[in-house]
Amino acid sequence: MRFAIVGAGFTGAVVARELATAGHKSVVFDTRDHVAGNCHTARHETGVMVHTYGPHIFHTQHEHVWEYINRFGEMMPYNHKVKAISKGKMYSLPVNLTTINQFFGTNFTPEQAEAFIATKGDATITAPVSFEDQGLRFVGRELYDAFFSGYTAKQWGVDPKDLPASILARLPVRFTEDDSYFNHPHQALPKNGYTPIVEAILNDPNISVRLSTKFSPKNTTEFGEFDHVIWTGPIDAYFDYEYGRLGYRTLDFVAETSDGDYQKYPVVNYCDVDVPYTRITEHKHFAPWESHDRTVVYHEYSRLCGEVDTPYYPIRRVKEKELLLNYVQRARTATGVTFMGRLGTYRYLDMDVTIHEALGASREMLNCLASNKPLPPFSIDPMV
Repeated sequence: MRFAIVGAGFTGAVVARELATAGHKSVVFDTRDHVAGNCHTARHETGVMVHTYGPHIFHTQHEHVWEYINRFGEMMPYNHKVKAISKGKMYSLPVNLTTINQFFGTNFTPEQAEAFIATKGDATITAPVSFEDQGLRFVGRELYDAFFSGYTAKQWGVDPKDLPASILARLPVRFTEDDSYFNHPHQALPKNGYTPIVEAILNDPNISVRLSTKFSPKNTTEFGEFDHVIWTGPIDAYFDYEYGRLGYRTLDFVAETSDGDYQKYPVVNYCDVDVPYTRITEHKHFAPWESHDRTVVYHEYSRLCGEVDTPYYPIRRVKEKELLLNYVQRARTATGVTFMGRLGTYRYLDMDVTIHEALGASREMLNCLASNKPLPPFSIDPMV
């Protein structure tokens, strides 16, 4: 079969490679002039490897995903550390024993800290509904206001009371001095950046790549005949925004180059709402095995995504979920297309989950082809 795969990020690349290995041909389209999507990396004139669309840290518990990415590039051990500035003072994130003792001026043991934070939490909130409920229930007013409230309001552009509790559920509180941001067994960054890895995945005689090229669902024969379309772009774009546009947050990066070291850490969050940016990232610290005399930093600002902006985070509030359901129902009756990935299923996905789902979807598609069954409309049901 011949597939049109729209999007040259990890989802499109992995699916194209798995289909190619099974003997199927694909043409991969992307409107950008590079592969790897938002994971794209490039060398700055300073020599620093820059994460063009913001930092992407690879971490996973999936052994098969770890083995897969190592087939296509050299991964270097990397333990991600994040700092946060609140009211002019710097702390470690996630909130841990060191953070608690510094913030409250205490010298607690792990057991004492856990008991102390339990007294701070609002026990009257038995079933947290909102982001704020979740924060107040588990860490109390002081830590919530210092590290979560203002930062979240800037990141999402709404009052945390209007966000679901599930967003904060992803952020742990630790009662040890472990300040590693992630706790997965495999944590690493590619020695030469993500873009060469995606290029290597796409390097197969059964795969053609067309960059700076828009593939239109209204004219699928413009580039020849295709048996099936795999769409990893926005699901609402496929249907020409028939029911309206799904909401996303986008990011603006204000780059600055200077000599020496800017902040010593790869990421520093700015938690106070009166600081307009959400965080500052210093890219040379994402490659600690390299040495650079100069540095590149990004001041990162979050705002509502416009029509020509790069979509980053799906908002998925009640209004968007209702709109998404319309597109999902529409997609289930469409023919000749499968929706995959972050944009195609309107979900926030880490890189390892993206690869994991792409591998699973590829297996399912190949099984369907082998048994002459129709290909599924979605890799993962977006409403789950």
